[in-house]
Amino acid sequence: MRVVCFDLDGTLTDPKLGITNCIRYALERLGREAPPADELTWCIGPPLLQSFETMLGDAAEAERALAFYRERFGDVGLFENEVYPGIPELLEACRVEGVRMFVATSKPAVYAERIIAHFGLSDFFEAVCGAELDGTRSDKTELLRWVLAEHGLDAAGSVMIGDRKHDIVGARNNGMRTIGVTYGYGSREELEEAGADCIAGCPGHIADALLVIRE
Repeated sequence: MRVVCFDLDGTLTDPKLGITNCIRYALERLGREAPPADELTWCIGPPLLQSFETMLGDAAEAERALAFYRERFGDVGLFENEVYPGIPELLEACRVEGVRMFVATSKPAVYAERIIAHFGLSDFFEAVCGAELDGTRSDKTELLRWVLAEHGLDAAGSVMIGDRKHDIVGARNNGMRTIGVTYGYGSREELEEAGADCIAGCPGHIADALLVIRE
């Protein structure tokens, strides 16, 4: 595999503190009771507007919640985050092997770029690709189709690495190979049901999975 696309949340970084704090902030601004952080981890990965719609049962309220979420996330929440141990070493190994690397996240690109830069990872990636603030490209199938076309990438020689079923399904819909990671916020069962080609239990296992896929 000469091209690797990495999901951001739950794959490169652990965003639990920032995302759950901002969801709770948004719900409280709406006058709703906010669940404990551990009950909100299912929101990490899928497009956030959809998660708010599921929680609130109302599209207009979900839009308001998303606006409140961004009110806190843009200044504070995006830095309540940490890189998973082993990720810098994995990225360096891929760079040494001449792998072209991209970030492909449902998070708005304006936030993703700041997070990647904040943690000093920008030089590893050819591009940080994400959604627009209006929700364009928040769906992983749409996003990866755009990444492949925008950068002239061959889907058959590309792999998507992510922790949720949306990463796997989006990549498969575009003819890409897939590696699911279980150290993030999706279970092995979720990833296997979505059709992941390989499963990696930690960042150190991703390099081995890439070799298996290449064979």
